[in-house]
Amino acid sequence: MVCLNASKPSNDAALFRPIVWVLFAVTLLAFAAICSLLVGPVPVDLQTVWTALFAFDSNDTAQIVVRQLRLPRTLLAVTAGACLAVAGSITQGVTRNPLGGPGILGINAGAAFAMVTAIHGLNILTPKGYVWFAFVGAVAAGALVYGVARVGPGGITPVKLALAGAVLTALLSAWTSTLLLLDEETLDEARFWLAGSLAGRGTEEIRLLFPLILVGVVAALSLGSSLNTLSLGEEAAASLGQRVGVVRLWSGLVSVLLAASAVAIAGPIAFVGLAVPHIARSLVGPDYRWITVLCLLFGPSLLLVADILGRIVVSPQELQVGIVTSLVGAPFLIFLVRSKRLAEL
Repeated sequence: MVCLNASKPSNDAALFRPIVWVLFAVTLLAFAAICSLLVGPVPVDLQTVWTALFAFDSNDTAQIVVRQLRLPRTLLAVTAGACLAVAGSITQGVTRNPLGGPGILGINAGAAFAMVTAIHGLNILTPKGYVWFAFVGAVAAGALVYGVARVGPGGITPVKLALAGAVLTALLSAWTSTLLLLDEETLDEARFWLAGSLAGRGTEEIRLLFPLILVGVVAALSLGSSLNTLSLGEEAAASLGQRVGVVRLWSGLVSVLLAASAVAIAGPIAFVGLAVPHIARSLVGPDYRWITVLCLLFGPSLLLVADILGRIVVSPQELQVGIVTSLVGAPFLIFLVRSKRLAEL
């Protein structure tokens, strides 16, 4: 009885820290979302934002800007950021690769190739039209990477996944570049999407993909315990009764589904799926149940902050959000590569 009572404070302390960080992440996300509605070339205040959301006046220019321009890109950032961050955490967990992310599975390259092909070959020129091509291309690329990685002795391994993803990415990127060079009109239409952009879009893409995104998020939350067991190593996980192959396959499907959805609606945005899981892990430890929850909150916050910075740094022009995340993420990647902790993994 004494031992049980002595362990209770320790368990409470272990639970207290993740809850505090989740509350902080919720607050940060709310603040970032409000700033996203406020910041831009047209100045607005909180009262205007409130009125635009709950008592919209179509004759007020400032309310139109908030309701029809800033609100859709805020929702796009929240959706894409959450999908990319969660997909990254699952990819790192299932591959046991600390540098894993959606890009390692060829998802970005697959979506870009399919979207450019749709514009070039079928003359589809609206995001609503090519969003499904981008989604299918991303899913097909991810499935092909997993299929190639299964070939040979040992089945799917983290190294084989990384190699298969790198090869497919290089191949699809070459084909995409060829199509863009052959057709300047395609390049003009695709260049903002390829840079990763939230501007000039509505919420139609989110509506189209929302059922799949919802399924992916729920599935990701349910995978936390399985990823915790898998992180012990395949032999240890198997000895504990886990069907490692099934968990790896299911995790891969969920990761591809979420990443493909994000890339389809916002373009190939880099580093969110890489950086956010590391940030979450440093705050709450290796428990993927909490990591996934924090990724759902920190991912949108990071993308919203990047989008806000893109509007400010070259105002009245703006940088695409994918460019901002790349500029910020490159030093972060260098830090990860140089870190002693990463080198020991």
